[in-house]
Amino acid sequence: MIRAGTTLGALLLAALALAGPAAAAPSPTPVPSGYPATPEDYAISAREAVRVADTDPKIVAREAELDRGDAFSASVEAKPVRVWEVGYFLNGEKVNLVVVDGATGAVTQSWTGAAVDWPMARGKPGQFGHILNSAWVWAALALVFVAGLLDFRRLRKWVHLDLLVLLGFGVSEAYFNAAEIGTSVPLVYPLLAYLLARMLWIGFRGHGLDGTAGEGLRPSAPAWLLTAAIAALIVLRLTANLADSGVIDVGYAGVIGADKITHAEPLYDDSFPEDNPTGDTYGPANYFAYVPFEAALPWSGSWDDLPAAHAAAIFFDLATIAGLFALGLALARRRRSADPDPRPPLGPLLPDGRVRRRLSRWFPDREGNALGLVLVFAWVAYPFTAYATQSNSNDELIAALVVWSLVLFASPIARGALLAVAAAAKFAPLPLLPLFAAGGRGIRVRSAADRRASLRPLVRFGLAFALFAALLLAHPAVDPGLGRFWERTVASQLDRDSPFSIWGQADLEWLQTALKAALAALAALVAFFPWRRTLIQIAALAAALVIGAELVLEHWFYLYIPWFLGPLLVALVARDADDVAADTPIR
Repeated sequence: MIRAGTTLGALLLAALALAGPAAAAPSPTPVPSGYPATPEDYAISAREAVRVADTDPKIVAREAELDRGDAFSASVEAKPVRVWEVGYFLNGEKVNLVVVDGATGAVTQSWTGAAVDWPMARGKPGQFGHILNSAWVWAALALVFVAGLLDFRRLRKWVHLDLLVLLGFGVSEAYFNAAEIGTSVPLVYPLLAYLLARMLWIGFRGHGLDGTAGEGLRPSAPAWLLTAAIAALIVLRLTANLADSGVIDVGYAGVIGADKITHAEPLYDDSFPEDNPTGDTYGPANYFAYVPFEAALPWSGSWDDLPAAHAAAIFFDLATIAGLFALGLALARRRRSADPDPRPPLGPLLPDGRVRRRLSRWFPDREGNALGLVLVFAWVAYPFTAYATQSNSNDELIAALVVWSLVLFASPIARGALLAVAAAAKFAPLPLLPLFAAGGRGIRVRSAADRRASLRPLVRFGLAFALFAALLLAHPAVDPGLGRFWERTVASQLDRDSPFSIWGQADLEWLQTALKAALAALAALVAFFPWRRTLIQIAALAAALVIGAELVLEHWFYLYIPWFLGPLLVALVARDADDVAADTPIR
């Protein structure tokens, strides 16, 4: 009897031992560094957050795939927005991220792949563009863009396809907003390649004037209607920026750098705040551009509304708009005396009346006004320029500098100075150096006369570029030194890994290297050919070189489209008949 009782008791203990683990809550994944303290406004602890995250289906599936020797662990961190971020590491590599609400204990987000380390890959609503992420707003802008620039009398023109290709970036952006960067990123490259080919065609061959595919845009919309549309679109852009936009890390970095300059602090000493630690990767010109805005609207010391960044982005946009209008006037002034197509590029500027007569006195060059209006309309109606202003980034600073360098292209000193500032803000415009150095004639060395004609503007350009580059580099040269400047800017960009390019998503280093070599060869070639190039051809070649640089970037984003858009619009809208005559060459 005792033996039977002992046996029964042993069986009961064994059953309890087997049933115990099944009934108890599962142990959380090990956290090697331990659990952090729970903030006061959190309802659940870090240990509880990990336990909740462990139940996420993606984590359960990951654990089911583990091999015997795999090391699987977690880290947990409290974020200022009252969430726990639980990261999961497989053999030392971060492979999953689960976000747990600190108040409710519910899983709100679960990510794998590139989205684990790149918040911008998570399709977060409003992180870029804000109101432009609405399909209705984007579609309305796209419709206005196309309708305002179409020539309804002759729809079968190659340049109309160019407009649709420009809007094609919106398809990629839709996938980006859906957190599908595996699709959004590859879609960009055929569009960039097409635009590169078109700009090379126009740059080397010029526009055809016989109705061929090379003819520039001749919008059917009357200028008075475009003028009204421009005014309305600018008001809408300003209203949207002030009422519904945010400042991304790029604009925030500009404000921080401007504050450092005004307080006589070094820029590149690895002292940017923790919420933007890599904000010192831009050139010094970028931070100097923000100084007047930060001085008028001082930085509070935190990532708040940043009014200085809003003011800077609005100014960069308006400066680009003014430059495009001025470029239209400059192109019209250089119009050939014998134009085979005497039609004005647009209808009457305004209906007959007092307003038209007054504007005619202010802007006597009617054809230049019309051409400038088309360029400005194309800029303000194109969705991705508004995308940049809504993000309050620094990208339209580059756009403004490139456009104004074309306005003043006849002066080697002016274009040298402006290119130096652009390259010292972001380094993408550097491939323009040979083209801008050669000017409108191209470098010719066949005879002594050719060499003398090429040498004078080349020297003027070189001196202006070197002087302004030296002035801008003086600040980092003093403190912390050019070596540290190189390490924090150029070197960090060259060493950057990003899933926002096909180079970061696939093993195509050989192709990327080949394209870099091709870009360098193209940059050298356009210094010599074509020998006689119109300002429109120069704009097309400039757009091609910037597009080429974007094709090989390790990190590409939609905010970079404005870099090349200004000269590209000039190449599409203007025609060779609007440009330089043989007796008035560009130097």
